[in-house]
Amino acid sequence: MSHRISPMSDVTTSPVTTSEIDNVFGDGRSGGALLPAATATAEWRRYLGFLRRPVLPETVGDAAQPAKASLRMLGLDLIIMTAFIGVLMAIVATGVELPENLNSTLEMNLLTVALVVVVAPVMEEVVFRSWLSGKPGYLVALGVLVASGLVAAMFAASNTGDDAQMRAGGAVIAGLLVAAAILFALRKRPPMRWFRTFFPALFWVSTLAFALVHLFNYTEGASAILLPLVLPQFVLGSMAAYVRVHYGLSFAIGLHAAHNGFALGIAALAMSAGLEG
Repeated sequence: MSHRISPMSDVTTSPVTTSEIDNVFGDGRSGGALLPAATATAEWRRYLGFLRRPVLPETVGDAAQPAKASLRMLGLDLIIMTAFIGVLMAIVATGVELPENLNSTLEMNLLTVALVVVVAPVMEEVVFRSWLSGKPGYLVALGVLVASGLVAAMFAASNTGDDAQMRAGGAVIAGLLVAAAILFALRKRPPMRWFRTFFPALFWVSTLAFALVHLFNYTEGASAILLPLVLPQFVLGSMAAYVRVHYGLSFAIGLHAAHNGFALGIAALAMSAGLEG
């Protein structure tokens, strides 16, 4: 005889079946761990279920599943990106002129590739999603990094010359070392209880903030008009958050890097076509 469980039940100890847990959480968790999705579409349905009810899982997936799951999410991201680009092309074909994006002014060289595909994904994932695990180490380490960045900015603003640059660089390096030490010292600490309670709100704040900060890429136009143009960043932010909390920060960085690489490739093709035209 089957029995019903409450969403507040302790799923780590209750003798319930995987299907019963799926009925409650809708994300395939068993005992706090994420079970592998059978197909890509199943992974995408799990992601949509996560959007409907963001829940911080007890643990990340096993050692083999994260790469496959991340590639599946990348596939969905590329489908959405391609559709978005198609809509923009259709709009431009009607004679509408889109606001200029600062990224379109970048020179296509190795430095640009490194900044867009490596540096930006690492920095943005650390700032916007590393702490979504709810573990104290990430939250404290992020606070240290922000503080060291502010100190470095103060040195750079109040002084000139090589001495100011050395002090600013020293503040950043010191912050990185202290943050790394904190992460190592607190690496085994579980997510904080209060963070689990507020996780849905924190997830949406992170996702929205990540999208809205990309409005600064545009040099003209009112924010309300530009909002549809940061839809890809909103989608990417939600996907990266899903991957981060279920499969780990490194896989979220990888998803972000692949997304940026695809976008950069499209931009390079567009520039090439413009030059040839």
